[in-house]
Amino acid sequence: MKKQLLSGIFFSIILQAGAQTNFFSSVNIEFEKTTYVHQYYKELEPEWFEQIKERLPQTFLNYYIYTGSQEKSIYRPGKETPVDSRTWYRPVADKNVVFTDFVKSTTISQKPVYEETFLIEDSLLPIKWKITADTRMIAGYNCRKAIGILYDSIALFAFYTDEILISGGPEGIQGLPGMILGLGVPRLHATWFATKVEVYDVNLKAITPAIKGKKVTRENMIQSIDKVLKTWGNYGSKMIINYLI
Repeated sequence: MKKQLLSGIFFSIILQAGAQTNFFSSVNIEFEKTTYVHQYYKELEPEWFEQIKERLPQTFLNYYIYTGSQEKSIYRPGKETPVDSRTWYRPVADKNVVFTDFVKSTTISQKPVYEETFLIEDSLLPIKWKITADTRMIAGYNCRKAIGILYDSIALFAFYTDEILISGGPEGIQGLPGMILGLGVPRLHATWFATKVEVYDVNLKAITPAIKGKKVTRENMIQSIDKVLKTWGNYGSKMIINYLI
């Protein structure tokens, strides 16, 4: 009787442990992007910042929707955030639409850049990741921290959960063994955090790439905007990073 009781307790513990961890292969996520405007402009152009800081908001929020499976995903703007016309701040690269094909390791990104809209067809961004032991809870999921390097100079800080079996994230950031629910890009003074995660009844029909825009590779796009932004001096050269992720 004692052996039977112990066996029953043992199997009950196993079943409970198994029930506590669920894995999902499709997801719909609402992301909130926070841009720390004062810090961003202070680094972008310190002298100019001192002159205009009273006309800038401390932070600005943008919202995005991510819908994905293990095969493909789409990241697109969510609800609109009104911009106070009395301020001198205008969001940059806030209308990006990023389609990712994980099977083919390719992406199609629609990026409006001032008066022109580019449709960038290229391979996935080459990010070097290092996974750490740090963890935090985001939107109800236990996430592990990873540090990434893009283009050998752009640092990324990401928190991913392996409970969602998708190697994706905000914008074109991807390549971890699970879904990125939190992202920070220090050079942009910006963070993205999931505020709502849905893993049931996900509408995968919404995952279709944008089709409008000038078709270019990532390198072609960078060369095109580099010519324009360089004429703006130091300020313009620092703006390019907004279109690299």
